[in-house]
Amino acid sequence: MGKRSLSEEDIKARYITPAITNAGWDINKQVRLEYAFTAGRIILRGNVTARGKKKRADYVLFYKNNFPLAVIEAKDNNHSVGAGLQQGIEYAKALDVSYVYASNGDAFVEQNLITGEVREVRLEDFPSPEELYQRYLIDKNINEAEEKVISEPYYYVPNYKTPRYYQRVAINRTVDAVAKGQERVLLVSATGTGKTYMTFQIIYRLWKSGLKKRILFLADRNVLVDQTISGDFKPFSGKMAKVKNKDLDSSYEIYLALYQQLTGDDGEETFRQFQPNFFDLIVIDECHRGSAKEESAWRKVLDYFSSATHIGCTATPIETKGASSQTYFGEPIYEYSLKQGINDGFLAPYKVIRIGLDRDLEGYRPEAGKVDKHGYEIEDREYNVKDFERSLVIDDRTRVIASKITEYLKKTDRFSKTIVFCVDIEHAERMRQALINENKDLYAQNDKYIMRITGDNDEGKAQLEHFIDEESVYPVIAVTSKLMTTGVDAKMCKLIVLENNINSMTEFKQIIGRGTRLLEEYGKTYFTIMDFRNSSRLFADPAFDGRPEVVIDIDGSAPVDEPEPPTDEEESGGEDSGNEGVREDEGEYGTGDTPPFNDEGEDKPRKYYIGDIIVKVLSERVQYVDKDGKLITESLIDYTKKNILEQYARLDDFLRTWTASEKKQAIIDELQDSGVLLDAVREELGKTELDDFDLICHLAYDKQPLTKKERAENVKKRHYLYKYSDIAQQVIGALLDKYANDGIKEIEDTKVLQLKEFAQIGSPMKIVKAFGGKEKYLKAVKELENEIYYA
Repeated sequence: MGKRSLSEEDIKARYITPAITNAGWDINKQVRLEYAFTAGRIILRGNVTARGKKKRADYVLFYKNNFPLAVIEAKDNNHSVGAGLQQGIEYAKALDVSYVYASNGDAFVEQNLITGEVREVRLEDFPSPEELYQRYLIDKNINEAEEKVISEPYYYVPNYKTPRYYQRVAINRTVDAVAKGQERVLLVSATGTGKTYMTFQIIYRLWKSGLKKRILFLADRNVLVDQTISGDFKPFSGKMAKVKNKDLDSSYEIYLALYQQLTGDDGEETFRQFQPNFFDLIVIDECHRGSAKEESAWRKVLDYFSSATHIGCTATPIETKGASSQTYFGEPIYEYSLKQGINDGFLAPYKVIRIGLDRDLEGYRPEAGKVDKHGYEIEDREYNVKDFERSLVIDDRTRVIASKITEYLKKTDRFSKTIVFCVDIEHAERMRQALINENKDLYAQNDKYIMRITGDNDEGKAQLEHFIDEESVYPVIAVTSKLMTTGVDAKMCKLIVLENNINSMTEFKQIIGRGTRLLEEYGKTYFTIMDFRNSSRLFADPAFDGRPEVVIDIDGSAPVDEPEPPTDEEESGGEDSGNEGVREDEGEYGTGDTPPFNDEGEDKPRKYYIGDIIVKVLSERVQYVDKDGKLITESLIDYTKKNILEQYARLDDFLRTWTASEKKQAIIDELQDSGVLLDAVREELGKTELDDFDLICHLAYDKQPLTKKERAENVKKRHYLYKYSDIAQQVIGALLDKYANDGIKEIEDTKVLQLKEFAQIGSPMKIVKAFGGKEKYLKAVKELENEIYYA
């Protein structure tokens, strides 16, 4: 058999793999075959999800664990030697690998991504692990001291988690940069991608190598520090301490602290009690907050410990008039976006339900002399969605929103973890009460079904830990304003309700991040955003999944101007808001019959309360995130039809492909990768009796469909079974019945012969023998499929 008649797998087995192993690569420890580095995008339509294809490299060669050096892409011998090079380069860039090889079994073509050089390499001259590693050190200009740091292994014990590809890239790049003496490093990774785990491995490797001996982890929330200590940083036990007061115990090596503890109260700069050179490394969690702002008291902490290396971690780098992550830290050393995370299948996709209320869309103007519930005359002007809950409260609006939230939960799962984001604390409390009224039955069973979790409420804050615990049923619905926008690891959150005005892209990303974590073992494969304020318009903003532009550039000698007073937009949650921490306790809280008055003592309330206005839902639409990261607004049926026609423009094209296909399921899988989920369509149309073939023909080409049972009966009526005798006839009959009940996918797999209905006929071996062997059995199944779809 000539080389050109061999399959790609044969070429790999006979030529490529031997060339690699002969060069000294350990096939069990250093070579990963068919290396899948993504999980496969989760495709969501309706309430149905399915996994797309994983990205796989034919070979990835590792010098050491988590230290990949080369990618190899193989092709059969009908391709040129370098035919797989471009595909290999795409994988190598994602994996941050420096050397790419392509081969068809005749030789290798090598692409050096560091120097740009391309050359051909004979099979017998493939480089050994040590040879390639030494080239890497030279190409990257790595000296002996730097090599000691970059070769420091990851923390690992049996059954401990291993890094995903993007985590490994982020960790390695950061460690490499610090080893080379970079003093400021910015790492950007979407919420839910494991930044704390990455931070741990970065700190561990720099600490174990001896490059950094005393390390400070800075955060701005107690819950973040506590989660870190009990979670990813647990291996540091005995070497790690949480800074709780002004006295620093110098016997530890890893310290965790809140900014607030170090800056002190009333301008007291507690951090100055420590020596400026005490720390070698400072890692700043959520660095888009206080440390990004030039005049921030928090920045003084970093300036004081300026001799340490500073690593900033965030999902949302901030670039505004008054705050800049990049100006301080420099360009991000690595970025992994929400869009990438969803496309790779590591983050949950989402759908958006946009709900338009009549008063929000049309506005509200009080008639002359109208007074509110408390007897205050309402200022005569046009009120819109930005005013609602901030300066004017319409009781029925709150009721309608609570009703829509409850309606959705009743249609899906009333125990889906839900976060409702409100304008302020007082709004959150009224929303809690409205939700209780809509869910009296479940609230009566357990009063923790709905909880207000806000900065001023100790009872609610005490339940935060239970809310984020995937094993804990209660609380189910958390009503908040600012407290849960960032850093709260609520993996099981399936519904996010936007009932606040969001003008800040940073805040929007942080809020959306509450739902992006995947937890498939608990049934969470996607999340839903219910938007009452058109905040989801920000998904269409180019800044949503792109790097923010730097708008200030101040060097160390330039004077810093006094900050301008905040604009109306900033006060309501603009880009600068929240940089000094969450100040939820400043929310206005009105209770009882007496409304709160303003600070000047004027006879005018901060909010008007109206109880006699009816609010109605005017519009409601569902949008899905597509593979390009955009929200699609067309109906599920239209979207599915369009995608089928993109693959098969005419019915003849589809029928020809369907008939010729060895396995019909391969066509369904191909369509699924392009976003077509036929189960979701079947559910929406209520056509559960149709198989995939008829559903496609009916939907895309307007053909009258037949049910699975009708197709099976037609085959029997044509006396097709009588072409077989005895056992074979019984098997074909059982396969037809199986198709009628479960569809074509079930009968294409030989495992079907292990089911009890076939066991009554005989063992799989006996059944296959009745057809004259496995090949003839598979041929008979293919003929049966064609008979099923005849006519």
